[in-house]
Amino acid sequence: MSVKEINYILKRVLQMIPVLLLVMVLIFALIRFIPGDPADVMLGARATEESRAMLHAKMGIDKPIYEQFFLFMKNCLRLDFGESILSGEPVSQILARRFQVTASLTGMTALFTMLLALPIGYFSGVNKHNAAGKAINTSALVVMAVPAFWVGILLMYFFGLKLHWFPISGWGDTFGEHVWSLILPAFTQSLGISALLIRNMQNEVAQIFTIDYVDFARSKGLAPMRVRVWYILRNVMISTTTLFSIGIASMLGGSVIIETVFSLPGLGSLIMSSILARDYPAVQGCVILFAVIIMAVNLLTDILYSVLDPRVKLQ
Repeated sequence: MSVKEINYILKRVLQMIPVLLLVMVLIFALIRFIPGDPADVMLGARATEESRAMLHAKMGIDKPIYEQFFLFMKNCLRLDFGESILSGEPVSQILARRFQVTASLTGMTALFTMLLALPIGYFSGVNKHNAAGKAINTSALVVMAVPAFWVGILLMYFFGLKLHWFPISGWGDTFGEHVWSLILPAFTQSLGISALLIRNMQNEVAQIFTIDYVDFARSKGLAPMRVRVWYILRNVMISTTTLFSIGIASMLGGSVIIETVFSLPGLGSLIMSSILARDYPAVQGCVILFAVIIMAVNLLTDILYSVLDPRVKLQ
């Protein structure tokens, strides 16, 4: 890696700092616009004023809003997101434990997406004007239109309740149980992203097949597999990488629904339960972690561009 490329990466990391600060300001403000009082959620509607005041003092929301904000920013800079209102456990520990589930789900979803999108997208691009290509394109449109939670419920019903092949909820205790419990939710989450990539690859492959350098590569007598990988797929992967990086962000956002449907103890289900309980520290920690992950994915995408296309320079 050259000095220019290292400088580019450092510059991008520095550019993330103001973005992250803006995210912190927005999440601090927006979560306090949610109607309702955390004390009412935790103590019930019949709580006394004394108990409500004690809980407000414990949570720190009895202070003026500007004092709460400066204390929040100070603690975040020290990676201290406070304690969860629901469990009393440090939020950083909860995030570390829940992140393992969401990261595993995202990784398996990405694997299923590549296994589905690459071969089907290439095949549909080669046969774009045939019946098979048109059928794949129509199927991809249908999959993109179907809600992911509905697909997940159907998969749970057939493969979980009827066939008993996969667990319908939970995370399990062993590594094998973890992997097995992620197959249905990961496959559910991968379908929509795979359909988007397949449609993109279909158009890209069909277009690249008509470019002169592909015909020239064949005329040189290169092996068909080398032409497919180095002359077609490598060029297709440039635009596919962009969509896939967007898909990673979609996976993180979609984890809120998928993890709730399949009862997975990840960040998505954590943020949902924390919002309903007005658990300010947990919600703030989850959103900030999501923002850091998405910015890191964008940086890795830019670096991958330079690997796929030598014309792209990191500078």
